[in-house]
Amino acid sequence: MPEVLPVYIRSHSKGFVKDQAAVARERLRACDLCPRQCGVDRLAGETGFCRTGERAWVASFAPHFGEEAPLVGRYGSGAIFFTHCNLGCLFCQNYDISHEGAGQPVTNAQLAEIMLQLQHQGCHNVNLVSPSHVVPQILAALEIAIPKGLRVPLVYNSGGYDASNALALLAGIIDIYMPDFKFWDPASGQAYCGVPDYPEVACQALQTMHQQVGDLVTDKDGIARHGMIVRHLVMPQGIADTRQILTFIAEQVSRNTYVNLMPQYRPCGQAEDFPELARGLSAREFDTAVAVAGEIGLRRLD
Repeated sequence: MPEVLPVYIRSHSKGFVKDQAAVARERLRACDLCPRQCGVDRLAGETGFCRTGERAWVASFAPHFGEEAPLVGRYGSGAIFFTHCNLGCLFCQNYDISHEGAGQPVTNAQLAEIMLQLQHQGCHNVNLVSPSHVVPQILAALEIAIPKGLRVPLVYNSGGYDASNALALLAGIIDIYMPDFKFWDPASGQAYCGVPDYPEVACQALQTMHQQVGDLVTDKDGIARHGMIVRHLVMPQGIADTRQILTFIAEQVSRNTYVNLMPQYRPCGQAEDFPELARGLSAREFDTAVAVAGEIGLRRLD
């Protein structure tokens, strides 16, 4: 069977990656690349909500063995944790990275070398963690890395708060989308992230991502090659409205969607400021979420 190459290889050969990188960079002059629409000139050193200017910041990078099974395989997922975030959940389990700014700025060439290093270490993919605010920098790094031999799938691992105009720049470039879908109630988005439009944005983002890449496809070894994985963090007291989210995925995206129902919620960051978030998830609450997924007809659960 011939090798299945990442979609960005063909796009690069047509000059598409270079063109999209140039378009994305210009958008930084009055940044509208996420739904917050800050409008700042990031090329001039101004920063908006994400506190990121012209350069991306990286907190860490390494083979990661705690991701979904189709990403991890034998040698791990090549995770690049970008500093800061365009969503800013107050209960973030990586609060030091997303809120406190742990990390260092990198040039596009350095980011390209990180991608290549992870591939050299045998990682099955390059996993871009919290990438929504650094799409232009990722595209610029790919323009450098692809001619140097990058050829593993790209995973876009986001909080689900992704603007359609940014996702359009990534069509034909991203192999695997892995968005969260956090809340169904706009009041929860407002309370915990300051974004009342989170459910509306996430619904549109998931549909756009699925239109680009389809359901998850794995190779003979069970390693993800293309498609979409959706993450949903089950939260205490039904705060996330899991049933509504899973129903949307099944009925408005695809009943064949690969879904990771995550049981690891624990109070982090500023969660203690909210009584409803101040305890971990119970086993009964998680078991209920799994049962709901079965009722709705979602069978591809991580």
